[in-house]
Amino acid sequence: MDAARRKELMNAYKAKPVVGGVYCIFCSGSQRRWLRSSVDMEGSRSRFQFAVKTKSSPEPAMRQEWLAYGIESFSFECLEELEKGETQTAREFAEDVQALLDMWQEKLGEKTAE
Repeated sequence: MDAARRKELMNAYKAKPVVGGVYCIFCSGSQRRWLRSSVDMEGSRSRFQFAVKTKSSPEPAMRQEWLAYGIESFSFECLEELEKGETQTAREFAEDVQALLDMWQEKLGEKTAE
């Protein structure tokens, strides 16, 4: 890869908007959901898809139900996304994403399942 192409790819990566948010992993077999937040929604979605492809539980807390109900009973649902502001620091963005999770927990009347 030449230097110009490499620089082009790096600039494209840096210009890509950072999107975080709140998501839910839902088990239709037990009707249980795990609310989570992430400052990298695409990464969280990819990790879930990787867990499905490799037939491994995305989190230790889900393992029992993952084995009992099977992979096909789990789904990844994006509840709300939030784009990082241009002047926002990583810490400020993480705090905003956490506040969004708190609002969703209140809205759904639950705390994060462990």
